[in-house]
Amino acid sequence: MEIDVERLRYDLLEYFGTAMNIFPQAVIDLSIIENASVEQLINIARSNNIDLSNYEIKRKNR
Repeated sequence: MEIDVERLRYDLLEYFGTAMNIFPQAVIDLSIIENASVEQLINIARSNNIDLSNYEIKRKNR
C-alpha cells in the first residue's frame, strides 16, 4: 500500500493540535509529527487507531 504521507502528516497535526486545547502536553507530539519519518508517522497513526486505508494512494489502471 502506498500512503499519502503529507496528507497523513497534516491530519495527525490537526488531530494532536485539537488535543492541545484539552491536554497541553500534546505540544510535544506536534514537534514529533513534524519531524517524523514515514515509518514513524505510520506507527503514530496505528497507535492512535487511525485507518491507514484512508490515506492509500489509488492508481488508475491504464
